[in-house]
Amino acid sequence: MRVVSGSCKGRPLKAVPGNTTRPTTDKVKEALFNMIGPYFNGGIGLDLFAGSGGLGIEAISRGLDKVIFIDRDVKAIQVIRENIKSCSFEEKTEVYRNDADRALKALIKREIRFDYIFLDPPYKKQQLVSLMQKIIEEKILKEDGLVVCEHSHDVELPQAVGELTQIKYEKYGIIAITIYSTISD
Repeated sequence: MRVVSGSCKGRPLKAVPGNTTRPTTDKVKEALFNMIGPYFNGGIGLDLFAGSGGLGIEAISRGLDKVIFIDRDVKAIQVIRENIKSCSFEEKTEVYRNDADRALKALIKREIRFDYIFLDPPYKKQQLVSLMQKIIEEKILKEDGLVVCEHSHDVELPQAVGELTQIKYEKYGIIAITIYSTISD
């Protein structure tokens, strides 16, 4: 596992030990960022269910100004911090140990709005639709922001969730990526 492109291209990333997390493969990561970027002129990202932090770190490497990483696993938080440090991204990141619902509540109170939200929950506990509903209700996604969902290929997500509309869908073996955007008037 490595940073695929950008300022930290080629930098190896540690994986979370054990089998509780499933890191996004370099091939899927590259395809995902080619769909939404591939590079950015700033912006703020949220990497919910961050695991090793690979998606958020890739986003910073490709030009995001800041990413907030959330995971509830202690080992994951430790690995995220190590990976951030190896890329010298400490000034561009915040890392919190929390579950998704509590983390969203805390972010709502801070009135942070994101350009990109990466959702990669455990496949056995898919909660993508309810998370997207909360994101829309609480208005934490900027207008024209993107929600990027990584999920099992056999999970079919709706064409729309509230104000979010599915704009891209791709399958990569047993993994699928579905991208949603807000509808602009």
